[in-house]
Amino acid sequence: MPARSAAPTATRWKDHPQLLVTVRLVLVVALAGLVVLDWVGGDFYRIGGPDDSALGIVKLGGALLAIALVVASPRLGSRALPAAGCALAVVSLCISVVLHVEMSVSSQALGYAEPAALVWILLVVARRGAPSWAAVALPVLLMAIVLRPVSVSVRQSTTILALLFALAAVTALGTGLGMRLLLADRRRQAAALRLEQRTEFARDLHDFVAHHVTGIVVQAQGAYAIADRRPELVPPALRRIEQAGSEALTSMRHMVGMLRDTDGEVALTPLAGIGELRSLVEEFSAVGGARARLDLEGTFDDLPVEVTTTAHRVVMEALTNVRKHAHGCTEVRVRVYRSAERLTVRVSDDGLPRHVSRNGFGLKGLAERVGLIGGRVQAGPVTAGGWGVEATLPVSAAGVAVR
Repeated sequence: MPARSAAPTATRWKDHPQLLVTVRLVLVVALAGLVVLDWVGGDFYRIGGPDDSALGIVKLGGALLAIALVVASPRLGSRALPAAGCALAVVSLCISVVLHVEMSVSSQALGYAEPAALVWILLVVARRGAPSWAAVALPVLLMAIVLRPVSVSVRQSTTILALLFALAAVTALGTGLGMRLLLADRRRQAAALRLEQRTEFARDLHDFVAHHVTGIVVQAQGAYAIADRRPELVPPALRRIEQAGSEALTSMRHMVGMLRDTDGEVALTPLAGIGELRSLVEEFSAVGGARARLDLEGTFDDLPVEVTTTAHRVVMEALTNVRKHAHGCTEVRVRVYRSAERLTVRVSDDGLPRHVSRNGFGLKGLAERVGLIGGRVQAGPVTAGGWGVEATLPVSAAGVAVR
């Protein structure tokens, strides 16, 4: 059966590396184009006389430094990124101060490459910067973006441009914070799903270990009972005990391994389903005592994972209870049949119940697990004598709870 991932199903950037590389390349090319326009744009980017060459070099250096940070930003951590962004914003503010001081040469501070790069850095810092570091870097980045147009003089044209820069900066800030909240919500959902999966695997671990340990105890008791009268039967019994112990250890290692994270995800690979019922029933019969028979009716290939694993757990819990509590049991019948919208699992035996109730914590936990997918469990004496457990599981897409 296919494994399911615990990670959210929403599209992630790392799942599409080619698209991510394309977006970064387009961004860098666009910023480089703005640098060229700022450098050769002539009087369209200046109000007044031509730029002083030194100031032009300073503005070009600031733009290239900003673009370099844009290129390096994916490799920076949650603390290094806002720290670098804050440092770049301080450099940009210093350039604005220099331009303001040298306003006598009519140098106009307009240039679009550096503010555009700062807007992108603002978005990225808001999206994934460490909260305490981002709280310091974001206001400085905002000031560096908004104050650049009015660093030389406050005019109608520069004020309008400053408002446009502020609009772009606020839009980027809102977009980054919105993406941050979305990612935080996805992380919370993933954490809740992992917790639910661990709880489910813990139930599986209890069921598997209880099943195997009960079989080992029964075989050990049988070997002890025949040791004096039939000593030649002891070695085969010991071999069966060894095999059952090995299977128990294998199941335990498998399930404990499933509880561990792999890249932040927990795979929901079902450990057992309908296909494993036959070996489960055969193992029960091999232990000795009662003979178990399995009847399968219908098709089970397209059943949801929740249904197949739950059906297996119902049979396992019922057979474990037969071993523990059915006195004088000679036959156990396991019947699994499917109708159009439901799967029914019925396990019945002909034994007499001991004084210990069969409705213990195992069946209560089983009823809880079956209830999670919209099913129900009934357990009690059957008309022909003995005890029966019946679980009805919905198999339609609408009836199965999606977790």
